[in-house]
Amino acid sequence: MPTGRRTVLRFAAALGATATVGVLTADRFGAPPGAPPATAPEAAGGPASGAPGGGPAPGAPASARLKPSAYRLQPMTAYAPPAVRRAVPPVRQRPFLQMSGVGHSMVLTFDDGPDPRYTPEILATLRRYGCRAMFFVCGEMVEGNQDLVREMAEDGHVIGNHSWSHPLIPKLRPSRIRDELGSTSELVESVVGTAPLWYRAPFGAWNRHSFEIGAELGMEPLAWTVDTLDWQEPGTDSIVRRVLDGAAPGVVVLSHDAGGNRSQSVTALKRYLPELLDAGYSITVPRR
Repeated sequence: MPTGRRTVLRFAAALGATATVGVLTADRFGAPPGAPPATAPEAAGGPASGAPGGGPAPGAPASARLKPSAYRLQPMTAYAPPAVRRAVPPVRQRPFLQMSGVGHSMVLTFDDGPDPRYTPEILATLRRYGCRAMFFVCGEMVEGNQDLVREMAEDGHVIGNHSWSHPLIPKLRPSRIRDELGSTSELVESVVGTAPLWYRAPFGAWNRHSFEIGAELGMEPLAWTVDTLDWQEPGTDSIVRRVLDGAAPGVVVLSHDAGGNRSQSVTALKRYLPELLDAGYSITVPRR
């Protein structure tokens, strides 16, 4: 026999032996001894529908079988937590002026901050008496005082949205209103992990677009019942008198911790807060 033909026969014999070993190995590890060989549908997870014993349905074309991507690459069970979308509140036509269902309680709010000159002392006073309040922050103030915002959150205070730069909202285009509110919400969320659920229009000037955009961002509008007029710097006695004269269940008090000289606001809080507590009021925040 010529050398070339002998070489070809040896190569064919080696291929046959290799294929035989592969089949025996697959049978040894693929099924227990004595078990009948599994059909393709059973290996995929169960008998094929419409065929007794797991065989293919009579007359079913071969192309109807599941492809690997249909059951291996598309699991029916996901182990990652489902994404939860925040419920969007209804679009209001006017802001809340007071809180209902809070019993003999009042809400203290502070606007325009945080300001490192006044906000820390207000936080310290609230902490001393174990009270929580609402801080409606401006994005441009949050940007440089993020530690104070984290301190607010750690103390359990509610952080509200007071726009980015404190503009007069009704004079803005809807796109600018969205930028003012949206940018502030995004920054607050990046700092404390949650976006504001409440917002307050600068100067208390609302319009239809602000209500709509605020609702789209998941926020409710909150105004106030009692204005301390501390932004006019009327004197500590005047601020204290306005708060105590206006005290009532559900009242929302407006004060400021930035936007000017707020030393009178800081001193007034130290005076009227213990008097409110002695009068039986509890200082609370919205449950939302």
